[in-house]
Amino acid sequence: MMESIRSYGLSRLAGIKIDTDELRRRLLMPQYLRLAMLDSITKKDVDGGDQHFPSSGSADVPCPESPMIVFINPRSGGRNGPLLKERLQKLISEEQVLDLEDVKPHEFVRYGLACIEKWANDGDFCAKEIRQNIRIVVAGGDGTVGWVLGCLGELNQNGREPVPPVAIIPLGTGNDLSRSFGWGGSYPFTWKSGIKKALHRASVGPVSNLDSWHVVVQMPGGEVADPPHSLKAAEECSLDKTLEIEGDLPDKVNYYEGVFYNYFSIGMDAKVAYGFHHFRNEKPHLAQGPLANKIIYSGYSCSQGWFLTTCTSDPSLRGLKNILKMHVKKVNSTEWEQIPVPKSVRAVVALNLHNYGSGRNPWGNLKPKYLEKRGFVEARSDDGLLEIFGLKEGWHASFVMTELISAKHIGQAASIRMEIRGGEWKEAFMQMDGEPWKQPICNDYSTFVEINRVPFQSVLVNGE
Repeated sequence: MMESIRSYGLSRLAGIKIDTDELRRRLLMPQYLRLAMLDSITKKDVDGGDQHFPSSGSADVPCPESPMIVFINPRSGGRNGPLLKERLQKLISEEQVLDLEDVKPHEFVRYGLACIEKWANDGDFCAKEIRQNIRIVVAGGDGTVGWVLGCLGELNQNGREPVPPVAIIPLGTGNDLSRSFGWGGSYPFTWKSGIKKALHRASVGPVSNLDSWHVVVQMPGGEVADPPHSLKAAEECSLDKTLEIEGDLPDKVNYYEGVFYNYFSIGMDAKVAYGFHHFRNEKPHLAQGPLANKIIYSGYSCSQGWFLTTCTSDPSLRGLKNILKMHVKKVNSTEWEQIPVPKSVRAVVALNLHNYGSGRNPWGNLKPKYLEKRGFVEARSDDGLLEIFGLKEGWHASFVMTELISAKHIGQAASIRMEIRGGEWKEAFMQMDGEPWKQPICNDYSTFVEINRVPFQSVLVNGE
């Protein structure tokens, strides 16, 4: 259990006693606001909870110092997701713990939080204080955290600041976002006071900024089957016109867009993730927690051809070089520049954080002389740059994941455009923050993926 506590990132709080009543007093919103917020979400109407507001005002109602909303993905964390939900509801309140199967993050932003804003603007003192100080906790994996962050991004777009900072209770398999901000790689369910310490840290921890990245997929007709939460169909999205598209465009073009916070990848790693996700959805009883998930994931790495394809398949089905052309804007540059895709590479990853694949650092800790020689700068999560690296066959990826070697460094970029054309390939696999999909491609027309930094940064609570 102590090893689990240490991996969670709150081990230095292990000896500190958190008073339950005092914690609840600091987190619990007044009942009239809790009920009004929930009714507004249920009715999908900002005015849906008006009947709960006191006619005499709220000047005498005590306001919490650190009001908190928790989103929980009950399917994460194996058998323990529902148990954690129950503990959280008892500790705070049922209305402030939102099950993502019942309440989606955008519904909270558009109706629940908007309800509080409305009453804050109408002079309700407690609503004003809560809107100013509210924080969010996400209990789930990286994909769930990214989903919530993306929905909170609407606040920036619509001038509804401040954006609530987000803390994390890691329930996923990799939990790289959680690791990067001091919340550790797994939640210690056997540590009974762990939830109190997590909520305490979420309420008082300092905040850090995180770059987010907008992805546009332009494809020649067709559609993406079963796209993840992070990828949505769009009416029309324009690619950067300073980089001209060579060749003819099809009569019909479809667009998808999304946002990622940790990484985007194309190739074998996404194919393995795609197989794993479908297996977990079809047989959830076999994926009962992080350890079981990692064992299944390893099995998929072996079964999807990453280790043997280089020996058994036609050359046109091997490296990404056969289907992929890549342009980037480098550090402090506004010009697009084509960079070569190494012929041996079978997965290309654009990484924003130091953590990938359950806490590994495939980019490595590079020495100043090497950085200067390659024209790189030291990687940070808020520097407006992505680190682009490649993984070769499965053995190379295994050595990278055990940090015996670094990945194949391809470049650093402020913007990326990938052009994919099928050849012998009929589909490519892509993923954002652990959420994979199967991308149809063809030989007659190119599919484009363009990645640019979102103008507004996300705000996360540091768990260290």
